[in-house]
Amino acid sequence: MTGKKIAGVFFGICLLSAPLAWAETATVELHQATLEGSGASIGSVTFTDVSDGVEIKTSLYGLPNGQHGFHIHENASCEPMEKAGVMTPAQAAGGHYDPEKTGKHLGPDGGGHKGDLPRLTANNEGRADGVMKVKDLTVSEIKNRSLMVHIGGDNYSDHPEELGGGDGRFACGIIR
Repeated sequence: MTGKKIAGVFFGICLLSAPLAWAETATVELHQATLEGSGASIGSVTFTDVSDGVEIKTSLYGLPNGQHGFHIHENASCEPMEKAGVMTPAQAAGGHYDPEKTGKHLGPDGGGHKGDLPRLTANNEGRADGVMKVKDLTVSEIKNRSLMVHIGGDNYSDHPEELGGGDGRFACGIIR
């Protein structure tokens, strides 16, 4: 091979691998949400940009067995705050991330809140380890927001209960 051909092959390899080399990543440590603020750690979640969205790797423990709502919330705070006259853990995180102001809770890739993520399922030991993917989301747009695990599951509807019936806020972390 000539020098020009070798340089061309090398340049092509660099171009093909560039998106992988520059993928943005954010790791979030989640803590139990309490009326005093952040409680004990329950593990971490890593977001990584992929070609058409983000890959989400969960390594969580200490969860109640079963399904849990899992969402990106608007604000970078996990502090308790008053809502309807009652102090609520992690209420300062605000509502679900919804930059298009759809006002709809339709689940991941459903065209509603962009903060709707796939449900977490904790096993009998309280672990939720896995990999999931969400389209049309980037790490840069979710930085400086909060990540929330709710006590209950999520049916991705506002009926029969508002916001899918996920109940209270179990754990929270700031995406940096």
